[in-house]
Order: sequence, then C-alpha cells, then structure tokens
Amino acid sequence: MIGLLIGWSWRPRWTGLVYLGLRFLCTVPPGFGARRVWLAFTALSVCRTLWSRLGSSDKKSEESGETEAISRVSDTEDTEKEQDLEHLLHLLEAENANMEWQSMMDKSTPNVSYQAWRHEPQSGPVVYRSRTVFEDATPETVRDFFWDDEFRPKWDPMLAYFKTLEEDPNTGTTIVHWIKKVFLCFSFFCCIYIIGRRIWESEKKYYAVTKGVPYPALPKRDKPRRVEIYFSSWIIKAVESRKGDGQLSACEVSLVHCEDMGIPKDVAKLGVRHGMWGAVKKLNSGLRSYQTARKAGAALSLSAQIARITTKLNMDVAETSRVDEEERGRDMEKARRRKDQFSVDWKLIVVGGVALACGLHSSAIGKALMFGAAQRLARR
Repeated sequence: MIGLLIGWSWRPRWTGLVYLGLRFLCTVPPGFGARRVWLAFTALSVCRTLWSRLGSSDKKSEESGETEAISRVSDTEDTEKEQDLEHLLHLLEAENANMEWQSMMDKSTPNVSYQAWRHEPQSGPVVYRSRTVFEDATPETVRDFFWDDEFRPKWDPMLAYFKTLEEDPNTGTTIVHWIKKVFLCFSFFCCIYIIGRRIWESEKKYYAVTKGVPYPALPKRDKPRRVEIYFSSWIIKAVESRKGDGQLSACEVSLVHCEDMGIPKDVAKLGVRHGMWGAVKKLNSGLRSYQTARKAGAALSLSAQIARITTKLNMDVAETSRVDEEERGRDMEKARRRKDQFSVDWKLIVVGGVALACGLHSSAIGKALMFGAAQRLARR
C-alpha cells in the first residue's frame, strides 16, 4: 500500500494527459447523441483540470503573504538577526490569522503532553506547529537540552554527524554542520544541514531561531543532498503544572518547523504523521536522561554552554513588528479584493470556449449539461 502511494505521488504529471488521450481514442461511443454526451463529460474533465491549474496561479499570490515569514528567514545570507526573530514571532505566537492550521495530534502521558498542527501552502513545504509541555522541567534545562549536540546522539537516532563550524561568544550565534539519516519506507538516505542558530531571552522566556544558511567553505554536492530550506524555531517558557498545585513546575515548548528534503510532499506528510508520536516519546525520554545526568553532576558540553549566551529581547521592537505584520496583512487583503472585483475570470472563458468547441450549444442535452457544469464550478 505504501509503495502504491509513493508511486502515485512520484508519477509524472503528463501521465494524466496520456490517459485522457487514450480514453478519447478507445472509449468514444457510437451514435451522434451518445457522442455528444460523452464529449460533454470529457470537456468537463478537461475544464476541471484547467480550472485547478489556473486557480493555482491565483492562489500563489494569496499564499505569498502567509509564507513570507518562512521564505525571508530561509533566503537571507546572514545568520540570525533580530528582524528574523521579529518576523517569526507572528508564527511562533500563532497569531497569523491568514494561515489555516489543521489539527494533527493531541496526545499525552503522565509527564508530557503534545499537540500538533500543520499548514499546507500552495507552494513550498508543509509548515508544522506544535505545543509540548514537559512536567517537572525548567526552561533552562530544556533550552540546554535542545542545544546540546554532544548529548543529542544518545536520544536522536537520525543525527549521524555534527560539528560546530563557527561560534560568536558575544551573541551566542553558532553555525553547525549536521548529517542526518532520514528513514523512509524501510530504507534511509542522508541529508546535510548547515544551520545558523541563536537564542534571545525576555522575562525567563527563551526564543530561538534556527535556519539553513549558506556556507561557501563547504560547497554543495549531489549526494548527500543539502537541505537549504530549513527552519525550526521555538519559544520555551514555564507554565503551570497539570497537577493543579498552582506551581510553574512545567515547561512549554512552542515550535514551528519547516524543511524541504526534496521528497514529494505527500510522502513527507505520510512520514511525519507515522513517526510523530514516536519522535515525541524519544524526545521526552532523552530529556529525562539529560535531567538525570545533570543532577549527577555531568559537565556541560561546549554547545550547552553556548546556549547560555543569550541576547536580551526588546519586546517593544517585537510589538512594533507585530503591528506592522497586521497592517501589511490588511493591505494585502484590500489589494486582493480590488483584484477580484475588476479582474476577468479567465476560468469561465476557458469553460465556455471548450463547451462551444464541443458543439454543446446546438442541442438541448448539451445546454443542460453546460448549465449544470457551470453551476457546479460556480459553487467551487
């Protein structure tokens, strides 16, 4: 079943046109009236395909506002700047009203709870958002745990290699080189990541931006594939425990994650959904082992020490950025409405042209079919 799904996802797009042509040659029924009816349904099938293609070009402009935050942090040649964080706060705080989030999971155990959503833009990879609450954990410990590359292989089987390429002792900005094994359908392949990352702090809340960055000293190769579109940004803060004692003894991690590994979107979604809860349980188990090691007096690794070098976040700047984002969203919505009001709907012209070419206007059956098809397409 998985093989069929992957094969269907990777099929060339022109196979649909070949199938349509073969169906036309082999299945046209005899008889003048029957031929007209068959041509009507074939025309409707073609129109629906053209409708979706033309509609996708219209939706790309609408989606650009939703994915602007993602593309900007992925395309910049600099490592983490404050404007990257300001631009992402809108996503991390889940205040972007233009993005539709589909619920994926809501599970919990006695010491961890997990919720996940996803957003599918018209173009580009799927964006995932999650909220994880660890009981009996402090934000500082969770922050160090996420940054500790030396400890990560003990709980993350995907990390095959890591190396710190650059680090700034003043801001805590680092550039790291990862090679990860991606398991997919009983096999795996490797991906290379060059990641820039930095942590900000404000009132015991920690904000981290990690994203793919260029690094000329390590030129790209055909294999393993380098993942260039990548970001995984989070907020860590203390929250009230589920125990109901009123104590802030739990830690909440709000995460936004997006990457393009070069595999079909449907296959990637299947892999994420299949492995999501297992990854959360490994993450929780790794955190508990990390807590035990820290309590036993284990020394901090170099990467965990860098995690403690944070930049104080100016919340006034962040609030200004949020207002600017909302104003930009309102302007885009006004422009979109003006475009919809005065633009010509080329999709209806295509439908009418194909219908006329098929000769539907000359018969009562054709008129009825064309009228019904127009009504169905209008409702879409």
